[in-house]
Amino acid sequence: MQHIDSVVVVGTFRPEKVIPAQVLSGERLQRLNAHSVADAIRYFSGVQIKDYGGIGGLKTINVRGMGTQHVGVFYDGIQLGNAQNGQIDLGKYSLDNMAAVTLYNGQKSSGVQSARDYASASAVYLRTRIPEFREGRRCNLKLTLKGGSFGTVNPSVLYEQRLGERISNSLNAEFLYTTGRYRFSYVKADGYDTTAVRQNGDVRALRIEEGLFGRIPDGNWRVKAYFYNSERGYPGAFVREEPGRFRHEDRQWDSNFFLQGSFFKAFGDRYRLSVHGKYACDYLHYLSDPRLDVTTMYVDNHYLQQEAYLSAAHEFALFKWWDVNLATDLQYNTLDADLVNFVYPSRLTSLTALATTFRFGRVTVQGSLLHTFVEDFARERGAEAGVKNVFTPTLVVQYRPFRSVDLALRAFCKRIFRMPTLNDLYYTFIGNKYLKPEYTTQYNLGTAYTKEWPGARFRRFEASLDAYCNEVDDKIIAMPTSNQFQWTMVNLGHVGIRGADAVVSGSMRFGRLGVDCRATYTWQRARDLTDRTSAYYGGQIPYIPWHSGSAVVGLSFGGWALDYSFIYTGERYESSANIPENHALAWYTSDLSLSKRFHLRRSQLRASVEVNNLLNQQYEVVQCYPMPGTNVKLIISWIL
Repeated sequence: MQHIDSVVVVGTFRPEKVIPAQVLSGERLQRLNAHSVADAIRYFSGVQIKDYGGIGGLKTINVRGMGTQHVGVFYDGIQLGNAQNGQIDLGKYSLDNMAAVTLYNGQKSSGVQSARDYASASAVYLRTRIPEFREGRRCNLKLTLKGGSFGTVNPSVLYEQRLGERISNSLNAEFLYTTGRYRFSYVKADGYDTTAVRQNGDVRALRIEEGLFGRIPDGNWRVKAYFYNSERGYPGAFVREEPGRFRHEDRQWDSNFFLQGSFFKAFGDRYRLSVHGKYACDYLHYLSDPRLDVTTMYVDNHYLQQEAYLSAAHEFALFKWWDVNLATDLQYNTLDADLVNFVYPSRLTSLTALATTFRFGRVTVQGSLLHTFVEDFARERGAEAGVKNVFTPTLVVQYRPFRSVDLALRAFCKRIFRMPTLNDLYYTFIGNKYLKPEYTTQYNLGTAYTKEWPGARFRRFEASLDAYCNEVDDKIIAMPTSNQFQWTMVNLGHVGIRGADAVVSGSMRFGRLGVDCRATYTWQRARDLTDRTSAYYGGQIPYIPWHSGSAVVGLSFGGWALDYSFIYTGERYESSANIPENHALAWYTSDLSLSKRFHLRRSQLRASVEVNNLLNQQYEVVQCYPMPGTNVKLIISWIL
């Protein structure tokens, strides 16, 4: 009898993508000229990032024109929450410890998943790194230092420890400081070109993550604690007509903490169980002082959000061709604020999803029905909104016409809604407790093709094309009341969206030279169909370009890597009133990076230099929020 040591196979798990998905992972993700998750998602098709000015500005995502609140963001399988305004600032989440970023249109389509996975029109999944150890090693240490333009200093440390045969630990800490000051060009009211310096864009941020990972027979578990603390200035809008008159001195302090855990186990071939739990506490302090910024009123508000979440998902393999998934989620949110006449709302949400998958030869059919129950509570009786009790279905079909060719035809139809946020319902002088949910109906028809040639010069080719139609009903918008100061939220909007996404990628090998390419293109026609009597009926909705795209080319030779990335956003309007005064010009950026790996005796050193906005393009993602011109970043990573 011979005893063979255990063998660990490390790879990237790629589940069958019945619903369209885009993935950036591994080396490809790390080589992008990107600091935050928001920077990386720009390279996906069908995505618009709203960036309110540089590193310190808010960064939100809009997928296929449906709005930020229709996008679910999941961190290691558990959704990030913001019951207050429904917006997740993706600029807060670093790529330093990120293993993969995935975008699903519609919903994720794996077997055992929580009910929350079915509850968004689209979803972004952020998967952090799981410790991996080479033979004979019990710990890993990675030290990284980034620095560059705008006084940026960004050190980080990653320490991983094997605690036993089946358990490991990971600690990741990162600090970021930047002045946020950069020059930009603009045209004055008289047409004279000049330059100015962006002010009040400084950021001080600390992020600490502690993770515990374990393996059990036919399963695994993990526990993660996350802490983020920051102080930042919001640069504010830049008024061209009177440069230098307005000083934007708005400040914001954030403290975010969550503790979450997950457990997965397969009980034989017929049953799998997945359990998730989370507690989150988010504190926000916002200060706007008219003594420093004459364009604003005095605001000094404090907000405290708390969330408790528990989910259990079951998958039953009834036959080889038939699976059933049953998931139940329970979530409780509270919001405290020092606002006048605030109702101090809390929200209980229950979600139950029943999903099934049929496989008939080369045809796969998935269907799901999601039940959502929402009940709000307030300190004053009668101040809370009514109970919401809604059923929403989804149907997905995939057909593979050939056995020997990796070609898939796919289609899905999904009905989903988003709940009004606590701000929509209860914010002083603005909230409307009678708001209806905002419904979305999605239709998608697409195809995907993959071909690999192991050992050949042309190694891999992937291409996908999807056409889609989205209808948004009862869209929640802000309307003035008796005066321009007091507004309220109402259900008036209807938006019709037609579009197409295309993605092409490939990899080649010429001896020691490797070439990786990826290109995306999006066409969208997103029309405001709210009021037929309006002179602007049918206009393109704000900040949705008709044409956009990106391209990434990477070259590797030995330990050297050269990467070029290009992002293009076409013409668009800054308001549903598609008039010349609201027209926004197209913009594009080119980024270039060069890196070199040095293999030392027992460690590895990587040095890289990045040049972002290589051609010094002067552009604005959001009107009056100018973006940085050419800037440089130096990165040194030492892996022990």
